[in-house]
Amino acid sequence: MGISRNVLVVQSGGCTAVMNRSLVGLVLEVFHSPQGDKLGEVYGAAHGLKGILDGTLLDLRRQPTGLWKRIANTPGAAMGSGRLSLRPEDVPTALSVLSRYNIGYLFTIGGNDTAEVAHRIAEETRARGQELTVIHIPKTIDNDLPLTDHTPGYGSAARFVALATMGAGKDAEAMGEASPITILEVMGRDAGWLAASSALGKRDEIDAPHYICLPEVPVDEGRFLERMEDAYRRWGFTVAVTAENAKSRSGPLGGQQEPFYVDDFGHQYFEGPGRYLAQLVSRKLKVRARFEKPGTIQRSLMACVSRTDAQEASLVGQAAARYALEGYSDSMVTLVRQSTLTPGEGYNCTTGLAPLEAVAGKVKPLPQGYIDASTGLVTQAYIEYARPLAGGPMPRYGRLLNR
Repeated sequence: MGISRNVLVVQSGGCTAVMNRSLVGLVLEVFHSPQGDKLGEVYGAAHGLKGILDGTLLDLRRQPTGLWKRIANTPGAAMGSGRLSLRPEDVPTALSVLSRYNIGYLFTIGGNDTAEVAHRIAEETRARGQELTVIHIPKTIDNDLPLTDHTPGYGSAARFVALATMGAGKDAEAMGEASPITILEVMGRDAGWLAASSALGKRDEIDAPHYICLPEVPVDEGRFLERMEDAYRRWGFTVAVTAENAKSRSGPLGGQQEPFYVDDFGHQYFEGPGRYLAQLVSRKLKVRARFEKPGTIQRSLMACVSRTDAQEASLVGQAAARYALEGYSDSMVTLVRQSTLTPGEGYNCTTGLAPLEAVAGKVKPLPQGYIDASTGLVTQAYIEYARPLAGGPMPRYGRLLNR
């Protein structure tokens, strides 16, 4: 029997409503693994990479058994998250802590930036002959990780956005002349997957949304106003959804020149376009336009958790433990949609692996085939892709007006 090596788990980046399910899926798989003789202590880093650099580790084996079920149904990151980049000067400290705690298995739960940190650690330990297995567990509501069909966290956030858009539409329709226009700004730093999900509850042309602004398509303010005016004249209300980083061909909407914040990975943050678009359409149509920005609610509201998303978040955590014990490293667990199903069988998904080098710091945009340039909305192909991820059908609302 070989000497057992300890396990370290890291949660990092923006949280999701099912991020802790991946943590619990991984931890319980490790605890009950038939290869448990290879595994020693199981630690969790407090607040991501910061916990590694500070040596602030939680002893996960010493937690009450009944706690894990509650954590699985808790939003956020139970061990704390963070957004630190691994700077060259931090590498010796990180590797020293890993060595001091005899860490042989490192699991990171996060998105693009966390994958980049995980890949750097895998490269640095390999170069120094330090034995370490590194497996990345995907997580992001942005759904923009390459080489995986989708990411845990997306389906639940997509369900929230779809329901919020439906609700905003019914409210604007009801208020009529008093408040007939709503601009909803949703998350999505580099890709429009989440903004696109606003269409998942749209059944008829009259239903919200009437226009979607995506990072993949520069916003034409003239065309945006035309679409909004057309919907308002026809039905007496209109709703548009914009990704937080939608831009015009010349840059951020509203002529912003400088970001108000640049994070540790160099990502620039500007004031979102929603308020500017609301002001634009209000001046054009001479009516009140509301601006709504749900912020972190869209990634933390447990009432909107998708059943599919919850199950798959657990699945990737469990798979990560198995892949690590099988000898894989410097890899990310992927979700693989089954494409050979016969009609009527429905949606199914399994797991696979992708090299971290092909994922780290990279972004998967919304494909052009999912964007309907003629309407400013999304195609049926996108709806068919995303519908099962959101976990069940959207409600069907009634209408007395505009019938």
